[in-house]
Amino acid sequence: MRGLRGEAAIAGVAEFAPTRKPEKLWMGLEAYSELARMALDDAGLSISDVDAVLTGNNLQEAQMFVPATIIEYLGVESHFSEVVDLGGASGAALVLRAAMAIEMGLCETALCMLYTQAHHRNPKAPPVNYARDWGGGVWGSPQAEFEIPFGAVQGTYGYAMIANRYAHEFGLTDEQRAKVAVDQRTNALAHPHAVFRNTPITTEDVLNSPMICSPLHMLEIVMPCMGGAAVVVTSKEKAAKTKNRPVHVVGGGENTTHRSVTYEPDFTHSPIKAASDRAWAMSGLKPKDIDLASLYDCYTITVLLTLEDTGFCGKGEAGRFVMEHDLTYKGDFPMNTHGGQLSFGQAGIAGGMSHVTEAVLQLQGRAGDRQLRKCDTAFVNGNGGIMSEQVSIILRGA
Repeated sequence: MRGLRGEAAIAGVAEFAPTRKPEKLWMGLEAYSELARMALDDAGLSISDVDAVLTGNNLQEAQMFVPATIIEYLGVESHFSEVVDLGGASGAALVLRAAMAIEMGLCETALCMLYTQAHHRNPKAPPVNYARDWGGGVWGSPQAEFEIPFGAVQGTYGYAMIANRYAHEFGLTDEQRAKVAVDQRTNALAHPHAVFRNTPITTEDVLNSPMICSPLHMLEIVMPCMGGAAVVVTSKEKAAKTKNRPVHVVGGGENTTHRSVTYEPDFTHSPIKAASDRAWAMSGLKPKDIDLASLYDCYTITVLLTLEDTGFCGKGEAGRFVMEHDLTYKGDFPMNTHGGQLSFGQAGIAGGMSHVTEAVLQLQGRAGDRQLRKCDTAFVNGNGGIMSEQVSIILRGA
């Protein structure tokens, strides 16, 4: 299969610790500048090495021309510029696109950056009404006309519907879903920057937490917060000269099938399969070859579907799989060793990038107390919307 050949590698990462109440309110350009500095310092590169900038679509200072605005502020000349609008899949998608551009010879060193923070309000501007349902509540959209008036807003109701349908088709207990949250909280206890680094939980805690949207309890749902992350992707040759172990991007795949859960083709068979199948085929690796699974986890049910559709277990087997395996950094199937977004924190569009940064830290042997004894390969999956936008990447240490 034609595709990535591992000629692009991640050389450095940076991340703001996720927080509910930031000590400093950055302007967007300030934040991106600091993330760029941190990531380049981590790699041992300088801003003069950068010739590509990839980012998301939520820069406060620019409703249009987002890459150009950041490029101008950083003082670089970009040969490849990109805005990615794939929600929680954007982090993995930025890395995939950077690797593609580098292998095609369009650029050599790319900054991939995402940032989510409370906006500074212009004291002279009139109040602004923001569209509900992740921007879908605008005049003329199907969501505005047929869903939002009936309470179908944003993600929780959709993931609850998926969880209920999955239980109907395959059987699923509350305890099986809760196991995901508990194991990831154990991982977060070993991460100094995790939001819940000081708060252990048990299965009983999960099941006794408030029911938000049946069958999902509060501790099965991400806590939104603020933060940002950056990744430096560069050529194999330049990565070999940087400070850290190069992490090569050896496989990737993407698949989007819908926006609204109303139009989801199948609640229990997600678009992840097509994305991951491409990534596996491209890399030549199989699930049994992976040392770390870094899987988007906005809800516990998301993890279960991802385990199945990426091939780590069979369809309908995820509930039993998580009960039979230790998902912590000490266990036989390490998954989301930073705590996942459920316990590390979901910094909006930047939340999905935490799965990339954690995979890189593990592959480079820099994960501190939660470091795996062996980590040479990692599988990362990003999920946007309600199981709609999927990006899989496979990483391998040099």
